[in-house]
Amino acid sequence: MKFDIVIAGGGFAGAYCARALAKALGRAEGEKRVALIAERNVLVFQPMLAEVAGSSLSPTDVVNPLRHFCRGVSVLQGTVQQVDWARRELVLDGGRFTRNHVVAFEHLVLALGNVSNLTMVPGMAEYGWPVKNVADALRLRAAVINRMEEANLIADPITKARLLTFVIVGGGYTGVEVAGQLHDLVTEAKEFYVHLRETPVRVVLVHSRDHLLVEIGPNLGDYARRVLEERKIEVRLNTRVVEVTAVNVILNDGSSIAASTVVSTIGSAPNPIVLSVCEQAGLGCDKGRVTTEPTMRVRGQERLWAIGDCAAVPWIDRGETKIAPPTAQFALRQGQQLGRNLARMLRGQPLQPFKHRYLGQLATVGERHAVAEVGGMYFRGFIAWWMWRTIYLAKLPGLVRKLRVMVDWTFDLFFPKDISVLLPPPDDLMRAIHLESNEVLFEGGATSRAFFYVRRGRVWFSGPNRDQVLPAGSVIDDAMLDQSGMWGGKAIALESSDLIAFRGRALELLRSELRLVPVAR
Repeated sequence: MKFDIVIAGGGFAGAYCARALAKALGRAEGEKRVALIAERNVLVFQPMLAEVAGSSLSPTDVVNPLRHFCRGVSVLQGTVQQVDWARRELVLDGGRFTRNHVVAFEHLVLALGNVSNLTMVPGMAEYGWPVKNVADALRLRAAVINRMEEANLIADPITKARLLTFVIVGGGYTGVEVAGQLHDLVTEAKEFYVHLRETPVRVVLVHSRDHLLVEIGPNLGDYARRVLEERKIEVRLNTRVVEVTAVNVILNDGSSIAASTVVSTIGSAPNPIVLSVCEQAGLGCDKGRVTTEPTMRVRGQERLWAIGDCAAVPWIDRGETKIAPPTAQFALRQGQQLGRNLARMLRGQPLQPFKHRYLGQLATVGERHAVAEVGGMYFRGFIAWWMWRTIYLAKLPGLVRKLRVMVDWTFDLFFPKDISVLLPPPDDLMRAIHLESNEVLFEGGATSRAFFYVRRGRVWFSGPNRDQVLPAGSVIDDAMLDQSGMWGGKAIALESSDLIAFRGRALELLRSELRLVPVAR
């Protein structure tokens, strides 16, 4: 395949760029000359993801098929593996049977945004739940409901309290909205659980800054904090999470929160494809954002363009030149403007700079409360919540989606939230786990449900017949079991450690057929 223009990225920036370009060129010409590459075949309306996690909206309400939305261009679903800038080619992985598919181009638009990186906090990648797409929101919703189901079976108050404790890391838009939505979901749903009605729900929002919602400003950020605290949501400001385990969240002040559910709304990193293109083209890249001209053409490059979160686009705000912030509001309008510019470029017409009048920001805090800054005016409470729903409903692409959301929101006002879990429990044949120093992996006499490989750190095994330190590279397997098949001793981490657990069918396979050979004992 070869196209005049390839748009890499199917988020707001890329999808709206493709849509505007198709409109300018016409369907017949656009399908031949323009390709949109996206990892998923839907455009996700990110501002409403928290409501999917909180069971206020159906997942199909917040997505729009790219082939409907961008009719008039060629949509290619797949992951960009690499870009050869000198040859004007990229390699696309479309799935199990369509890997290493080469797509050639004359002009490349980078609209890939950032990627999730939870590894900056030890244990976060193993136990943290991200909220980046619809699948993340659905998995988080299922995890929350499953925690309630487990807590309903347990009599031990300490374990029950831990299962009903939810920690949200990050006090930006997503963190605040997820905290409010999860609190609404669990508080309302626990009335249907006979053994949970008297058990309090604990939602903790951990933020490293002085104020929540720093994008809006301290006044509305402080109001959001007060509303959250009035609803019994704990807010920890100027606090960082330094480590996460299966049962604890360790903070930088030395304290910890016993919790089995941690939601991470932080942890993004530059897209490696963007960094690779910049390196090949000899471009600077400040924190993963490519510097562009006001027309969104990359400086010094005739055939390279960038928009969205991975682009540093100059923007004039009230006479002052700034870099446009990485928000959906700007990504959408950058995409529209670049689509029109690319059409002008193909026709030999002059390009136009990106211009946008800042409209403001909105964020919900749950239970019909929100904060908003619109046109320089500040709103809070119910009126801001009504504005949030009205404005985002108007921005939601597609008439059918708008109608569905209106129906779901109306039902949400009068009927209880749906607590059905349709996702099957994950079949974790292998799972990465993280232990803090002195955390117990298992006790002697406990049932063996997994074997373990020590990737990093050290584990102390103490049993009746053996005491030893198991360094990185060691395997904890059936050699440590007693005659009854139980663990013959206690295993405890001597320092912060990472392990891989082999369980389920993988465990049975290792036991019955492969007979795992330890690297060290």
